[in-house]
Amino acid sequence: MNESDFYTRRHWLQTAGAGFGSLGLTTLLAQEGLLGTDASDPLAAKKGHFPGKAKSVIWLFINGGPSQVDTWDYKPELEKMDGKELAGFDKKTGFFANAVGPLMKSPFEFTPRGQCGKMVSSIFPKLGEHVDKMAFIHSGHTESNNHSPALFMMNSGQPRMGLPCVGSWATYGLGSESRDLPAFVVMSDPLNRGLPKGHAANWGAGFLPSVYQGTWLKPKGDPIENLKRPAHMNDGQQLRQLALLKKLNGQHIETRPGDVELEARIKSFELAYRMQTAAPEAFDINLEPEHIKKLYGVGEKRCDHFARQCLTARRMVERGVRFVQIYSGGMENQRSWDGHSDIKGNHSQFAGETDTPIAGLLTDLEQRGLLDDTLVIWGGEFGRLPLSQKSAKPGRDHNPHCFTTWMAGGGIKGGVSYGESDEIGHHAAVDKAHVNDIHATILNQLGFDHEKLTYTYNGRRFRLTDVGGKVIKPILA
Repeated sequence: MNESDFYTRRHWLQTAGAGFGSLGLTTLLAQEGLLGTDASDPLAAKKGHFPGKAKSVIWLFINGGPSQVDTWDYKPELEKMDGKELAGFDKKTGFFANAVGPLMKSPFEFTPRGQCGKMVSSIFPKLGEHVDKMAFIHSGHTESNNHSPALFMMNSGQPRMGLPCVGSWATYGLGSESRDLPAFVVMSDPLNRGLPKGHAANWGAGFLPSVYQGTWLKPKGDPIENLKRPAHMNDGQQLRQLALLKKLNGQHIETRPGDVELEARIKSFELAYRMQTAAPEAFDINLEPEHIKKLYGVGEKRCDHFARQCLTARRMVERGVRFVQIYSGGMENQRSWDGHSDIKGNHSQFAGETDTPIAGLLTDLEQRGLLDDTLVIWGGEFGRLPLSQKSAKPGRDHNPHCFTTWMAGGGIKGGVSYGESDEIGHHAAVDKAHVNDIHATILNQLGFDHEKLTYTYNGRRFRLTDVGGKVIKPILA
């Protein structure tokens, strides 16, 4: 490219009714081959081992450990045993051994919902309308009773940091159908509650190239920093800057063949420029009609923040983003679903923030024909004990032995339940489902044999499910 060529194109854009702004820049970038669409692009869309039922995933991460016996796992026997001591209980199961109380019934009423008759807690009046779309896994169990390792376990398959999370494995395997937006997007609770324990390690790429890590959207202001071109720079200046950067990067990488981190960094620069055009429009939910915003609960004080995130998630998958994760709740205790005290108040609050938005998301995905190939997941890092935790208003302690997760869409059978907890919801009892099994099922729906999706690092072939995992076939359509 020489300067006369550039100004000829620039002049054409200006005199042809111009004002194209970033659209003009995108056109020029494409003409100059600066958009990074070559076959070596690590985020180029790829095929799985077999045709997957799901093209994208929206994971609603219920951070802090939702109580299975107060949400989806109805236990009439727990009502009968309310106030009784649990003989032989291991006080090390939870996190506060000195605050163990007796068995405690749910403070919420359960009623049958949908054609399947699923018993649902009263804290989900709108989500209860969608149970015929959902498959419930009632026999989940995990490795740790502590938030950070349990979060790492649920996100990466191991209770320690430094390993690739599910979203990174998905984008490593399938790439992205969007050329102008991140392949993997993460949203966190914006109400000054902080990030989940472990922070960005929960959506890190570990030893995979960093291009596969999640992109965290800021809760306030511009969702991604530096999306706007500096005010003093015009299209032409930025194009020349990009051309020089591409040349220098090309020379640099020629001396470092096989440096995947360098390649990923270069690709991230290219994506950043492309996002200047696409991201502002994609993140602008004000472009949605009023009836859609109302469907999600946008504008309702209690749930507005989560409603906006759910609507953004739909806009993301609609535009080809592969994996979206939304965290409900922040650091701990009353800032998340971590109901150590006042389980009634805690779960009522967070369910109230999420019930309408998630129900709206399921409705909207279905009416747009997106639910068929979008896998929606609801679940946290572990469950909670059926016993009370002593406090002014009783709560429940952590329980790694049993939790409930549900999935919908993306080739999942609706209106079914898999596995069972024991009669009081303490342990997974029938058809136990380990975290590795949940991950194997997610990958299966995306078109992968979880044993074959591997990456060699330090001489070892790693996979998301480590040496375990089986697909939960009874919940597949």
